[in-house]
Amino acid sequence: MTETPLTLAEVESLARTAHAGQTDKAGRPYAEHLAAVADGVRARGGDAEQIAAAWLHDSVEDDALSEEWLTAAALTDRTKAIVRAVTKRAGEEPEEYARRILATPGALLVKQADLAHNADPERLAVLAGPTRERLTQKYARMHALLGLEQRG
Repeated sequence: MTETPLTLAEVESLARTAHAGQTDKAGRPYAEHLAAVADGVRARGGDAEQIAAAWLHDSVEDDALSEEWLTAAALTDRTKAIVRAVTKRAGEEPEEYARRILATPGALLVKQADLAHNADPERLAVLAGPTRERLTQKYARMHALLGLEQRG
């Protein structure tokens, strides 16, 4: 990449704009999740490339931004690789997804922060019982596949 990478403030603004109008399963503005993941990466010692990836971690998966946009974006190759690693693909088995995350330098920390926010008991508490249970099991499985300890 020859051009200067976007600053974290520019990446945050871009992510907030791309996800404008989207809400999470609890009906909260989706940007709150992105901010929580970026803060979680920062708190875990992540660097600027990982924080940028945290802001963009769901952008391609949620069709907020295209893969073509990501390819052309003024981001480092490492940031792009992390975003691609944590982007779930249609029909992909969880084991394959976990292997890709583990094989991509810097991606595990971003996924760890994502899982921590997704599995937050306060966040899950507002969901209907069956949804809460399904997601709790899904997140626990991904924790195990990634070799992460889950806080009780």
